[in-house]
Amino acid sequence: MSATLQQEKLNMRVSQMAENLIGSEIIKLGGEIRDRILQGEKIYNFTIGDFNPQIFPIPSELKQFIIDCYNEDLTNYPVANGVVELRNAVVQILKEKQGLNYSAEEILIAGGARPIIYAIFQAIVDPGDKIVFPVPSWNNNHYTHLSHAHQVFVETLPEDNFMPNADLLKEHIEGASLLALCSPLNPTGTVFSKDQLESICDMVLEENAKRGADEKPLYVMYDQIYSLLTFGDTEHFDPVTLRPEMRKYTVFVDGISKSLAATGVRVGWGFGPEFIIDKMKSILGHVGAWAPRPEQIAAGRYLQNISLLDNYLTWIKEELQTRLNGFYSGFESLREKGFAVRAIPPAAAIYLTIQFNLIGKKTADGSVLENTGDITSYILNEAKVAIVPFRAFGSSDDSTWYRLSVGTASHEDVTQSIASLEAALSKLS
Repeated sequence: MSATLQQEKLNMRVSQMAENLIGSEIIKLGGEIRDRILQGEKIYNFTIGDFNPQIFPIPSELKQFIIDCYNEDLTNYPVANGVVELRNAVVQILKEKQGLNYSAEEILIAGGARPIIYAIFQAIVDPGDKIVFPVPSWNNNHYTHLSHAHQVFVETLPEDNFMPNADLLKEHIEGASLLALCSPLNPTGTVFSKDQLESICDMVLEENAKRGADEKPLYVMYDQIYSLLTFGDTEHFDPVTLRPEMRKYTVFVDGISKSLAATGVRVGWGFGPEFIIDKMKSILGHVGAWAPRPEQIAAGRYLQNISLLDNYLTWIKEELQTRLNGFYSGFESLREKGFAVRAIPPAAAIYLTIQFNLIGKKTADGSVLENTGDITSYILNEAKVAIVPFRAFGSSDDSTWYRLSVGTASHEDVTQSIASLEAALSKLS
């Protein structure tokens, strides 16, 4: 680089926030895998929390409603908090599926769940505030950074299915403004038990009872975007149902992205105390993070018919559970054969939590797998299986646990990738 170019680079400045913002490791990894696939390499890509529309299309009725809305020229600005047809449909869904009673004025529609999460942080968090969240978890570190806040990682344990409990969190919440929780959890596909979540709610209520009238309460962001994708006897719990007093402290994150395989349709919503929702509405109004009006109206038309939703959920849950159970059985088979792998039984969402405890193993060429990066590379290059290490979700660098996402997996991918893993593991000593 010439001296002139070096000087020009030195003279270029951006904000400290932007300079230190880290891009998504998951998106970066997914992009690298896609590039290799485009170059003709056979890779089983289980990295991104998305769906292959050829395998998991959105509901046909929703698709037609969207087309109808464009044909009806419903393409002008939506109202700032979301079209009333959709907000009313969300009111109905919450009552039907969770027994939650929220008014349309306590609901905010946005272009997916991400703007809702951003708005929650911006509405509640001041620069320098303490944000507490368990890890592994999705992107809380980045939203904390965007808010110029102080993040407190609380690492969870495999014996708790990587879900936090009050004993793990309580030493960190003094003075905190926000506790960020998610269930079903991305990246693990595990859920809160009733006792786990009740204990956390009681902890939050006890903490807020200690705070003076002029102090900001400890709020809870509760991300339940996967709540309709639970399997078998798994039950979804939420703070407000378990402890109604939590209503004034809890802001929910939800939407259709995952339950309807509609990640690209970009319709999400938040709900909670109206005074917070109003502030979030103003924030997102300035950002312009609305869901497109045709998609909002179409989603409202679709969701007001509960039977349409239930029929689709029956189908997609069966397809997802079949794949998750297939992978789980495959990992159990590998473990029974003596390979150093584990899996946690799937409970919800589109993820399986798996472990490759391979540090210290030698490859066929005599190389030693010394860290998680080595394991990830070996599984990718030798087995052609792409998965995301938990360190991408905030866990410690030496964690050997991974997220496997099934939204892009065919039935053949399940059996073939397990066979490929067995062949690769067999080469280690």
